Amino acid sequence: MDFQSQVSHALDEEHRTNLDLLGKIEAAFARAPRTNAGRDPELAKVAAAFARHLEHDVHRHFDFEEQELFPRLADAGEGDIAELMIEEHEAIRAVADEMLPLARAAAAGELDDEGWNRLKVGALEMVERQVSHIQKETMALLPVLEDLLDEETDRQLAFAYAAG
Repeated sequence: MDFQSQVSHALDEEHRTNLDLLGKIEAAFARAPRTNAGRDPELAKVAAAFARHLEHDVHRHFDFEEQELFPRLADAGEGDIAELMIEEHEAIRAVADEMLPLARAAAAGELDDEGWNRLKVGALEMVERQVSHIQKETMALLPVLEDLLDEETDRQLAFAYAAG
């Protein structure tokens, strides 16, 4: 979709970037062996990218939506969408919080086989949850924002989001 509002466009671009990264994570972890994965420098690079994603993208993106967008949706009578997104955010955050220390350790080459297996399963779960969530946001949330945000509010929110 081609979104006109700055906020929808920014979130859509971030979604596309995250989908690309999630595809790389899925491919790398799906083919990762059960043993000695910690010795693979390419998997360590993917684990580092996964850790950065978990540290910076997940919470920042979700916090912005929950603090700035969802209250506006609820006020406009679209609270059901907001509630669904919040439920999914909570589930994704739980997996992200569990995976972050494992991804950091994997990136540093400090993860044993058991840890790699936990990371592999969790990373694949995270990919599945996030891809589904991004699809829902793209199809349900972003189009509503196109109609909901006036030009000035859109500009202010886009600036706030870019500022981080």
